[in-house]
Amino acid sequence: MGTIYNFLLAMTSEELAKKKYEDMTTKKVSSLVVRFAIPSVISMLITSIYNLVDTFFVGDISTQATAAIGVVFAYSAVIQALAFFFGHGSGNFISRALGAKDRSSADKMAANGFFTSFFVGSLIGLLGLIFMKPLLTFLGSTETILPEAESYFVSIAIATPFIMSSLVLNNLMRFQGNAAFSMIGIGAGALLNIGLDPLLIKVFNMGVSGAGLATAISQFVSWVLLFLLSRKGDGVLISFRNYKPTIAQFLQIIRGGLPSLGRQGLMSVASIVLNNAAKTYVSPEMVDSAIAAFTVVTRATNFAACIVIGFGQGFQPVCGFNFGAKKYDRVKKAFWFTVISGTIYGALMGLIGYLLAPQIIMAFRDEDPELIVIGAATLRFNCFTFITLAFVTLTNMYLQTINRTIPATLVAMTRSGLFFIPLVYILGSTMNIQGLEMAQMFADIGAVLFALPFALYALKSMSGTKELATHLE
Repeated sequence: MGTIYNFLLAMTSEELAKKKYEDMTTKKVSSLVVRFAIPSVISMLITSIYNLVDTFFVGDISTQATAAIGVVFAYSAVIQALAFFFGHGSGNFISRALGAKDRSSADKMAANGFFTSFFVGSLIGLLGLIFMKPLLTFLGSTETILPEAESYFVSIAIATPFIMSSLVLNNLMRFQGNAAFSMIGIGAGALLNIGLDPLLIKVFNMGVSGAGLATAISQFVSWVLLFLLSRKGDGVLISFRNYKPTIAQFLQIIRGGLPSLGRQGLMSVASIVLNNAAKTYVSPEMVDSAIAAFTVVTRATNFAACIVIGFGQGFQPVCGFNFGAKKYDRVKKAFWFTVISGTIYGALMGLIGYLLAPQIIMAFRDEDPELIVIGAATLRFNCFTFITLAFVTLTNMYLQTINRTIPATLVAMTRSGLFFIPLVYILGSTMNIQGLEMAQMFADIGAVLFALPFALYALKSMSGTKELATHLE
């Protein structure tokens, strides 16, 4: 009886996979992008909301507590960068492999991405705890911020392997077109965090350490749910029996994940640079307020950007499947539909953010006038160029998914790295705090001008690509 059940279950999974392939390669691309984007957008919105709630409740504690979240964000960006490296690197390969009907290679790659990220995360979390004080100082903490940063960091470091591997699971599910399962896992953890924040911070009077513990607990719950949900339906099987890492697998992960590592890694570097630049170019009595202001602006702009990124995540499985199936016209249609939709949204959000900048900053901390002035000015400068975010983001995702590793990595590095970091030093040294407020705006202008020729060339020459890799030796 058990053998018959397993056989019928395997047949059902095979039929589901066949139907998905037909849908992905024949249905209207705009409908597919929207269909996969909706759960991604919802899960990202929920995650962004819990980040905002985290900052909101911590903002009631002190300016230093708010700044501490910004300091630890630089560490979080590092582990996210590595998680996206493994998740996007293996996920991009998986979507192309499924498009080419090579499920065995997809299963092996999924195991490699997931288990390697867990082991790497365990090592990073341990090292973070051992070298906590020098690490947090390096990330931009001042002496007055450090006690709060340490309280918040401990739980985040312990949860690092679960944070990294849950992000990998999230991406593996998205690239297969199973974004609804991903939404449930990520969303449940985020909603739990929203409930735990006021409970631990206010009711149990744990302060900023309560915010860290709430994040750690919610990330573990998400990890459990995502792992269980990854085994449902037609998803690739994540099993330790398939974990037999090879050079060929890691080369594919590098090719598919390097752009994400560059983008997210430089986001961490940019945060470190900005925090330390504030200590250099801002008067000592305003440093904590400036770091806290940049933290609030980052959370607010990330919330607005999650719609664009969510639409991009809806585009990626459509792109990967159709690229693997060599249906290049469908890839182009999906790209332009997503770019145009994201650009219209970016223009609208930029206008709203500019008009309501002081009110947005005051919602997080209204007891520090310097924080409000710095934060409102920074947010308004960022809003001027929010319209460019969709094109840069989608160009990066497109190049990454079709395996154009070098141009994808270069485009990924522009916004937070190639332009932003030099501009922080150039504008900070010449214009002090106002220069730091304006750096992201000029970096965005440089990023879109840099991305344009890469996108147009890749779209024009895509049908002649020789880089398609869909199986492992």
